[in-house]
Amino acid sequence: MPVVNMNNRNQYALITGATSGFGYELAKLFAADGYSLILVARSEERLQEVTNELKTQYSVEVTPIATDLFRPEAAKEIYDEVQARGIVVNYLVNDAGQGEWGKFIDIDLQRSLDIIQLNISSLVALTKYFATDMVARGDGHILQLGSEAGKAPMPLLSVYAATKAFVISFSAAISNELEGTGVHVTVLLPGAADTDFFHKANMEHTKTYREESLQTPEEVAKDGYEALMSGESRVISGGKTKMHVYMSNLMSDEMNAANMRKLMEPSTEEEGREHADHEPSRRERDLIGHESGDMKERQE
Repeated sequence: MPVVNMNNRNQYALITGATSGFGYELAKLFAADGYSLILVARSEERLQEVTNELKTQYSVEVTPIATDLFRPEAAKEIYDEVQARGIVVNYLVNDAGQGEWGKFIDIDLQRSLDIIQLNISSLVALTKYFATDMVARGDGHILQLGSEAGKAPMPLLSVYAATKAFVISFSAAISNELEGTGVHVTVLLPGAADTDFFHKANMEHTKTYREESLQTPEEVAKDGYEALMSGESRVISGGKTKMHVYMSNLMSDEMNAANMRKLMEPSTEEEGREHADHEPSRRERDLIGHESGDMKERQE
């Protein structure tokens, strides 16, 4: 059993999207350093599994909050529950996010609006509630999940990429606004990674997923965690991602869109990646219980 850092036991990290992918790996990093956790995800069953796992492995306090951040009122409900429990959130990690593959006009409008709600509105609301308290105390750290997708227009994943462009811009702006307050905002830009994102976005058939090398969630989480702890305003995870961001900065939107379109097209390879190797993300996919798409579709 790892040695728990007693100095961190009274500090809390609130992490959304905590049952798979980057959120799960970030929760493990916080737990390994002895921080108490508030984990947010939709599936109460899966959330309890992760809660029990982290409690047993790291001997830290873990508070699960099962809620759906597609709902406009969910962010306020999370904040109110944390307040009612008398918990002070020292670290906020806005990890939850989704996309949907396909031409914009072919995707159900409500699905696109739900993605905007999850990726932008809920993130903004949680940031507002907890950053306000952090500034009043003069201390706090916020990690926002951006993406290299936010640096270039992305046909066939247009709404998702646009939401991540918002997250990058918003995070840079408030990072500047909060200088001198003791509150630090870090935005993390990963590339395509081995998570359940592709399954939920109905894009496991694309060239990116089937043919490209993917970052591991552990690698991305480590980069984000270290940047958060050191107070950096932005971190681009991985050498390949850094190269993509650099090249996108040099090219026009039209050229970037054309290049991204190629990666988003269906793969013609007979052999290729078919599922995530990241075990927690595979468990999330199994929980969803159908070949492709999001859990929310099954619930409705």
